[in-house]
Amino acid sequence: MTKREKILRIFRREGDGTCGSWIGNPDPKTLEIYLTALGLSDLEALQTHFGDDCRWVFAQDCYRAESGNQLFDFGAQKVQSLDRCTLAHVETVAEVESLPWPDPADCDFTDAIAKLDTMQDKAVFSGMWSCFFHDMCDLLGMEEYFVKMYTHPAVVEALTEKVVDFYVAANDRFFAEAGDRVDTFFFGNDFGTQRDLLVSMACFERFILPSFRRLIQVAKKHQKKVLLHSCGAISRVIPALIDAGIDALHPLQAKASGMDARTLFREYGSDIAFVGGVDTQELLVTGSPTEVYDEVMRLREAFGPNFVVSPSHEALLPNVPLANVEAMFRAVYA
Repeated sequence: MTKREKILRIFRREGDGTCGSWIGNPDPKTLEIYLTALGLSDLEALQTHFGDDCRWVFAQDCYRAESGNQLFDFGAQKVQSLDRCTLAHVETVAEVESLPWPDPADCDFTDAIAKLDTMQDKAVFSGMWSCFFHDMCDLLGMEEYFVKMYTHPAVVEALTEKVVDFYVAANDRFFAEAGDRVDTFFFGNDFGTQRDLLVSMACFERFILPSFRRLIQVAKKHQKKVLLHSCGAISRVIPALIDAGIDALHPLQAKASGMDARTLFREYGSDIAFVGGVDTQELLVTGSPTEVYDEVMRLREAFGPNFVVSPSHEALLPNVPLANVEAMFRAVYA
């Protein structure tokens, strides 16, 4: 069984108890430390060294506007301050419609497709990151975005629709071009804090969930599995995400409220697979290799047969010792 087949079985919830593994996407400084210590050349060499099952081909940087603008910057600096951003002044749907929205036809997936061609025996996560929630925070300012949900809900809906229109069309093109090189649509929006959601449940259902449904539908159209990323305490909305069609959840922020392994498996283990859960807030930073190994073994037992061992945030920081990553992978193959 190839690595690709193993992860697809896990995402179909047909795992035999042989867990998967993914190191994530270490911070560049972390990667440099690890590569130097091991005498390796690049991330692919590091993943091969550990026997990692998964690869992430990030397609978000495929936008190539003739104007030279970055995605959704409208020719201006995207974030001007925490509360006054590029579109903070917008107060009508007509203003939203008049903006020069990006054209999905300006996406060039050549580089991403070429990278995909090098890893056909691995489980590949890809697609545009489609971080519409973050885009809205950047375009309006987070505070303004949340306030406008109450003061200008039609504007928030119109802006969100325009952002997601782009991602839907771009992903549709990407998956058509990539074909079976891609197994899983991986995209993310962090909408949880350490304790709960960033917005009310009512706001989540009105302004955020419909866009998840649209994006997931694109993946399903192309017969892709869906791996959704959100940090934080998001347990309250997991049933809605399952209903929307996700197949697996990442990164399972272990210290966040309601995100512990036993609770997640008890509530949702029959409906989705799990990717992550190895705590990066404390365990991987300050724990010993023995503690890391023991905790991964506990997580394997708690999450059940459909589990991919991975850090609880994919961007491992330089404060995570290499010895602890090695212990995490030792537990994968124990």
